Amino acid sequence: VQLQASGGGLVQAGGSLRLSCAASGRTFSSYAMGWFRQAPGKEREFVAAISWSGGSTYYADSVKGRFTISRDNAKNTVYLQMNSLKPEDTAVYYCAADERYNPTLGWYEYDYWGQGTQVTVSS
Repeated sequence: VQLQASGGGLVQAGGSLRLSCAASGRTFSSYAMGWFRQAPGKEREFVAAISWSGGSTYYADSVKGRFTISRDNAKNTVYLQMNSLKPEDTAVYYCAADERYNPTLGWYEYDYWGQGTQVTVSS
C-alpha cells in the first residue's frame, strides 16, 4: 500500500491542524493505521493508532484529549485532527499502515510508511 501524508504547516500555539493520509494500492480497510512523529534529534514516537474499521483508537498520553484519529474507508484516508497545539508538538508527522492492530507496536514494526509532513507550532 502507498501512503501520502498532507496537511502540515505552521500554526500558532493553541491552534489546530488536520493531517490526512491517503492510501492506494491495496484494500485500505485491511490495514490498521498509525500516526507517528519525529522531532529534530529525537527518536520517532507513537502518536495515535486506529483499527481496521475505526472502532478502536489509542493515543499517546502526550496527545490524549487534544488529538483525534479517524478514518474513512470509502475514501481510503486516515486523519489526525490536532487541537490545542503546543510548541512541543513540532515535528515531522508520518502515517503508517500494518495489517495488525496493536497500539504497542514500535514504529519499526509497521510495514508501510508515508513520506511525512512538517508541523511547526510557534509560541
